[in-house]
Amino acid sequence: MLRDRPDGVLHAHVEDAANLAAHGRFDAAVGFECLHDLPHPQAVLTAMNEATGDDGIVVIMDEAVGDEFTPDTEGLDRVMYGFSLFSCRPDGLFHRPSAATGTVMRPSTLRRYAAEAGFAGVDVLEDGFGFWRFYELVRA
Repeated sequence: MLRDRPDGVLHAHVEDAANLAAHGRFDAAVGFECLHDLPHPQAVLTAMNEATGDDGIVVIMDEAVGDEFTPDTEGLDRVMYGFSLFSCRPDGLFHRPSAATGTVMRPSTLRRYAAEAGFAGVDVLEDGFGFWRFYELVRA
């Protein structure tokens, strides 16, 4: 977590993302390629929502996987399924209970998590950025 302090110095803290709001208000909160690994992504998104208030920005960057599952998928989705089975999903399952999202987090899954965290929607900011897709979580 980074926060601009009144003394003009930018401080970094290692913190559970679900505790973000305990440190005050922020102009923005971003999650880079992490949400699919978390056992409780909705709690982290809720904390990001609370910490940024009505006028803050919340951006999530995650793998640019397909919009839906298809059995004959190619390229990126195949690689992501491998990562999901052997790395990300087992990591998320280490803490129980767990959302067990895994690397292949579809946009519909992020929309559901965002709604559960109190956001009105999700806009794709950048799609076609190669390996990554950027989302802005929208308030009501």
